[in-house]
Amino acid sequence: MDLRKIKKLIELVEESGIAELEVSSGEESIRIARYSEPPVRSSISEQAGYLPNSVMHPATVVPGSPAYSTAPVGSRVTAPMAGVFYAAPAPDAEPFVRVGQAVAPGDVLCIIESMKMMNEIKAEQGGTCAEIAVQSGQAVASGDLLFRLI
Repeated sequence: MDLRKIKKLIELVEESGIAELEVSSGEESIRIARYSEPPVRSSISEQAGYLPNSVMHPATVVPGSPAYSTAPVGSRVTAPMAGVFYAAPAPDAEPFVRVGQAVAPGDVLCIIESMKMMNEIKAEQGGTCAEIAVQSGQAVASGDLLFRLI
């Protein structure tokens, strides 16, 4: 099976949402399994009483929080490709960014491993990291939320 066919099968699994796909052709066989874990949310805005999507309903407004907080605050950093999210350059290294840390444009936020290539994901704009939406080692799809900067 050539690499292009395997990539297409991976994309099929990601787009369809199925958990597992196994294809056999002669002596060749490939099994693609997708395991999803609920993302760990570590957010300044959640600690301050905002909902994860920054959508406030009258019944859920936390005392002391601004009533006008109905629009998302800050910017979203999403995965530009499918792959595996890594928060640090090595398993024993410090993460590139932590919640509450200031981020400047061009700072490396994480690495996404895709097709055995390590791709640095850099901040397009500055701000403070308010949320890290995925765990290190977790598979992400293109467009998945990685960080929220405020």
